[in-house]
Amino acid sequence: MKELQPINQNVLLDLTQEEKMQKTASGIIIPDTARGKNTTAKVVGMSAIENAEIAVGDTILYKEFAGNTTEFEGKKYLLIPYSDILAKVVETEAI
Repeated sequence: MKELQPINQNVLLDLTQEEKMQKTASGIIIPDTARGKNTTAKVVGMSAIENAEIAVGDTILYKEFAGNTTEFEGKKYLLIPYSDILAKVVETEAI
């Protein structure tokens, strides 16, 4: 079995998503090229990063034009430098 293992303080994000057609209220279909780029993804791999604030399985927010996309064994991934991570998405309870 093969897997991608990030090195040099890089983080591997899973970009594989269900393709959903988006429509306006009037029924016009919005193509992928007209939609904004999604900048959140799930972390599926990390290199050895000292004092990392994220872990595999976390969902993070990253810079819009960060990293390199690749396809590996039928899945789409993004490999970004750890420094391009802006925030971690966390669940909180309503007050």
